[in-house]
Formats: sequence, C-alpha cells, structure tokens
Amino acid sequence: MAGEDKPVFAARRRERILELVRANGAMALRDIADQVRVSEVTVRRDVRTLEAEGLIDRRRGGAALPGHPLAGKGRRAGGTAPELSAIARKAAPLVSDDDAIVLGPGEAVEALAAELTGRRGLTVVTNSLRVAQTLAAAPGVEVVMTGGTLRGSVLALVGGAAEQSLEGLRVRRAFVSGQGVTAERGLSTPNAAVAGVDRALAACAEEVIVLADHSRVGADTMVQTVAPEHIAHLVTDSHADPEVLMTLEDMGTTVYVAVPDVDRGE
Repeated sequence: MAGEDKPVFAARRRERILELVRANGAMALRDIADQVRVSEVTVRRDVRTLEAEGLIDRRRGGAALPGHPLAGKGRRAGGTAPELSAIARKAAPLVSDDDAIVLGPGEAVEALAAELTGRRGLTVVTNSLRVAQTLAAAPGVEVVMTGGTLRGSVLALVGGAAEQSLEGLRVRRAFVSGQGVTAERGLSTPNAAVAGVDRALAACAEEVIVLADHSRVGADTMVQTVAPEHIAHLVTDSHADPEVLMTLEDMGTTVYVAVPDVDRGE
C-alpha cells in the first residue's frame, strides 16, 4: 500500500490496531489486516512495535492485550489484578482527606483511584480519563483535568497543552507509574509524549510516589520521566526484585512492599 510506512500513517495504523485489540481482547493477524486494510506482513511489524512499547502481546498468528488468556508466553507477565489491588491498598494511606494530589495514567494508579472514592475534601489533578471516570461520582473528590491531546492507547491527555496546564500548580504528592523503574535511571516509559506529561505531573508535587508492579521493577525503557533521586516513595508487590529495592532504599527512596491476597492464602 503506497505511503503506508510514512511515520504519520504508521502511527495512525498502530493506534487503530491497538483500538481493535483493546475492543476484542485478542485478534488474529489476518482479521486485523482485514480491518486496517493492510497486509499481514505490515500488521506483524506493527504488532512487534506495539509489543516493544508494552501495549500488547504477540501470540501465534495474532495479538492480545497483556494478561489476556491468549497472550503470548514469551513476554514477561505484567501485574495481575491481585497485585495491582494490593499496591493500591498499600498506597492509599499516603493520601489524606483535604489533600491535593496528582494522579497519572497506568493500571496501578487507576487502582489507587478506586481506593480514594471515600476521601473528603480531596482535589485530584489528572490527565487520565480512567482516573477521572473512577472518581467522577465520588462526592468528596474534586477532579481537575489537564488539557491536551488524547492518546488512545493509554486513554490519557498528552502534549504541550497538557504540560502547560500543569504550570504553576503545586500539590503535596504525585502518584505516577510507567513501564520501568531502576536505581540507575529511575522511572521511564517508551513514549516521549507520555513521558513529557509524566514529568510535568511530577514537577507539580512536593513528593513523587511511584506505583510499579514487579514486572516493571528493574525494567528500563527509552525515555526517563523521574530521576531516581527524586522518587520519594516506591510502592510495589512482593514479587519485585529485592536487589533493586535495596539499592533504591540505599539511595533514599522509601519502599513499600504489598503482599497480594493470593500470596496470603486468602
């Protein structure tokens, strides 16, 4: 297909592939190719790119959302629902009534939002549509959305408008996630636009708190968002690499380890 590999067309095509996989959970490559109207070879190449960004998993002849039963087994598994819930419960006491905080995108932060619906006098600044939706009906929570351009793969607002809307704001704590956190580079994500807003969210706060399941601890991706010396707290699960956690603690980060209910035998 002429011109299909130009950057703008490739980006739009990958967004469409991600939308299809998100809607169906898993799809065969030939079905994706029919929907997007490109060759299976092109779809296979796009799926590899999306997998490298941590957005989908490859499987034989198809693609699936991470954690889906049909997802490929070659990629390291991400956080499960029990792990994310445990992380959220562990982080929730770090938010008080009458607080002002920022919440970024990501499954662990979204799980935290669900734990905060009973807070009173809480102001939450966010660029995440899922976080905003979770807190929309909470009577004691005021939600402030950033501006920006919607990035469909993470359902978050990004870009210059999002970053500018955060200028001049000051909150007590920022809760952010990402695709990797290491002692050497801190928090990182594979997408520059997402990283730009994550940095702006972190810059608003007196303290930065990273929520990361074990699959992200020790992982390093392309774009740094928060330097390790600026991570005040890390909340993770009991399957995280202890050497990475100890190194971060030695650097001054307070580490909280959440034990999922399934590991407690509950």
